Amino acid sequence: MFSRSFYVALLSLSLSFVAHGAPHHVPGHQQQCPSVSTVFRTVTVTAGATAPTVVNDGGGKGTKATTTAKGSTTTAKSSSAAATASVAPGGGGNPQTSLTLDPRVLATGFENDGQDVPAAGQVKSLTSNNNFINFCLTVPNLPITNGKQITTGSCNPAPIGAIPSVDNMPSSKFSFPQNFGTLKANTPFTVAMEIKNMQTGFFVNAQQNYFAAPQQLNAQGQIQGHSHVVIEQLTSLDQTTPTDPKKFAFFKGLNAAAAGGKLTADVTNGLPAGFYKLSSINTSSNHQPVIAPVAQHGSLDDAIYFTVTANGGKKRMVH
Repeated sequence: MFSRSFYVALLSLSLSFVAHGAPHHVPGHQQQCPSVSTVFRTVTVTAGATAPTVVNDGGGKGTKATTTAKGSTTTAKSSSAAATASVAPGGGGNPQTSLTLDPRVLATGFENDGQDVPAAGQVKSLTSNNNFINFCLTVPNLPITNGKQITTGSCNPAPIGAIPSVDNMPSSKFSFPQNFGTLKANTPFTVAMEIKNMQTGFFVNAQQNYFAAPQQLNAQGQIQGHSHVVIEQLTSLDQTTPTDPKKFAFFKGLNAAAAGGKLTADVTNGLPAGFYKLSSINTSSNHQPVIAPVAQHGSLDDAIYFTVTANGGKKRMVH
């Protein structure tokens, strides 16, 4: 896909041929006409100043237009952004269907490995000058996630997406069961969780669209998504060994919108006697865990511990 400047140069070349024909020198004509080679050099320089873009090469791998210097890249980005305001590169005017990286979304900070002032033990970041658009080619042993829940591992090409402000980071807290509370065995109960700063009730097909789109925000800047609750059985309330994420006693997606800021899940069969951990998993619409704007923040989820006994009475822990 050629830049607008290329077409301007090409038009200039055409007009040159119309006005002067092929290169020649007419007797009595005191100035020699511009040569074709001179015009082609102009085309090369103009096209070369275009900002880096990634174009589909027909095989899905993509190639990057070459640039000669970082300074020219910055200049080209600025002029190219203006040129693509009405016509996006490579997609018939629609950047969301284009197979070309629009220079307006190029994250130049991704070229920094973060080691300018390294902290103790800090490792280098991966770097990219094309927004990592072909990153999954670096792990050819992994299939593309492609909207599926692939249990053997995969590589997901979808970007993270829209990230909320610090004032719109979501948070949740269980109101039932109570932390360190006791329930009666094999008796139905309803998990209740308060949630804020998140527009719940947004979920996609988990079998077809898993991680298949970026995180999205509503008009108020809050993440659109849904939550889940998971209950894991423990050997005791003071268990210190990590649990096995493949094993759980109860799991449910909370797909409905919160009512009065509260989400609920019915555990219709109750639970056998034992010790349990209850956790929330707040996610975006496409089931990816919610993403926050800063590294230092409080937990976006909640976790509590409770006991289930035969009669619902408190049970002493035996050390």
